[in-house]
Amino acid sequence: MGMKKRGFGVGKLNGFGGKLNEGESVVEAAVRELEEEIGIVAGVYNLKKVGELDFYFPHYEDDSWDQRVHVFVIEEWEGEPVESEEMGCEWFGLDDIPYDKMWDDDKFWLPKVLEGRRIKGAFHFGEDNSSLANQVIIDMIHNY
Repeated sequence: MGMKKRGFGVGKLNGFGGKLNEGESVVEAAVRELEEEIGIVAGVYNLKKVGELDFYFPHYEDDSWDQRVHVFVIEEWEGEPVESEEMGCEWFGLDDIPYDKMWDDDKFWLPKVLEGRRIKGAFHFGEDNSSLANQVIIDMIHNY
């Protein structure tokens, strides 16, 4: 995981990823972001898509924070993860994940992904744009 150093989500532990560049597929963007944020090289075939999450921030000044996030798992890559200007890099055991340092939604969907589940979810954030107002998770039952 990485501690976000700037931009959206600063100060929270996150997975790695970001916005699409013009003409990029979601998978191509994920591969690029892994290299930019933590210096590892992965092929598009190394990523396994395991979920889609929709995030809504109805109390933000506009809808620019609303987003769909595609969740991937990666088990093979080249290089050693290193900290970048944008993200720190830290390993955690499955029983030691610090959910209190992450977005409020992560505790609902990340354990399912780590169990090998595919998921879809929708999360609506409250007035503080940080805590959840409500969530819907659809556990797609089959493992990846």
